[in-house]
Amino acid sequence: MYTVGELLRQWRQRRRLSQLDLAIAADVSARHVSLVETGKSNPSADMILRLADQLDVPLRERNRLLLAAGFAPRYAERPLDGETLSAARDAIARVLRAHEPYPALVIDRRWNIVMTNRAIDPFLTDVAPDLLRPPINMVRLGLDPRGLAPRIVNLAEVRSLLRIRITRRLATAPDPELTALYEELLAPDSEDASHPIESEVATPMIFRFGERELRLFSTTTTFGTPTDITLDEVAIESYYPADAETATYFTQPNADPRADM
Repeated sequence: MYTVGELLRQWRQRRRLSQLDLAIAADVSARHVSLVETGKSNPSADMILRLADQLDVPLRERNRLLLAAGFAPRYAERPLDGETLSAARDAIARVLRAHEPYPALVIDRRWNIVMTNRAIDPFLTDVAPDLLRPPINMVRLGLDPRGLAPRIVNLAEVRSLLRIRITRRLATAPDPELTALYEELLAPDSEDASHPIESEVATPMIFRFGERELRLFSTTTTFGTPTDITLDEVAIESYYPADAETATYFTQPNADPRADM
């Protein structure tokens, strides 16, 4: 079991900051940071959170820091479908509905799908039933041959894009289950070198349904100042048409890609 000082040092090194960098950002002395990391000084709960804030430590891990120092956790983790988060859940639902007729969904820290809007439903029709049993994992759904993979024209590029995003996520907030998912589905192979991502922002997902191709790119929205672990870890993935033809398709009444099959 790590001490709070050892955990803070791991986070500082993960963020590639020197003790002096962290000290300046947190408005404390570098000597104090050194004493905390070596266990020669016992930080208060407020000091731990002050340093964690400068290190951009996720709320779940801030609780771990507090526990390691002998303090009670500060941040609750409540279910998104519970009464206490009903206002946040309703706000998310409004965002999803407002994005229609374009697809949008909500994922958690392990890329499990938490909520979707109605525009997602047609894409899931021919997916193997076991891939749709909760928790539905977005990465597995996209890359499994029984999922969306046969419909994605530029699957190698999408796989590379997912690798970049999950690698970044793991660097920000390590998680053993997400690491296992990465190693299972996203570990680089020799074929990946021939499909580099030129622009992460502009890389579309291209779906083929019969003779029609739908080109979509996505944006990610997160809560700005969450105080609950659940809200800290969810993100809204909103998909937009990448060309006029795709936009026209989605704005047609009763648009359903299966109609072209």
